[in-house]
Amino acid sequence: MMRKVADCREWPSENNCSLVITGTEDEVVRAATEHAVSVHGETDSPELREQIRAALKEELVLQHS
Repeated sequence: MMRKVADCREWPSENNCSLVITGTEDEVVRAATEHAVSVHGETDSPELREQIRAALKEELVLQHS
């Protein structure tokens, strides 16, 4: 299963937030939405959740040999 990443540094922010959230897509959308509401003053809405989902990236996994 491919893990997803939401990185607050990729969003405009007055407090220069550096939080990174990693997990399954649903976990990350849920956690990132809660973070956006509690820290950044956003309103929880289907539109916010869709914006977050659209901005997710796949986690890069480095293989050590």
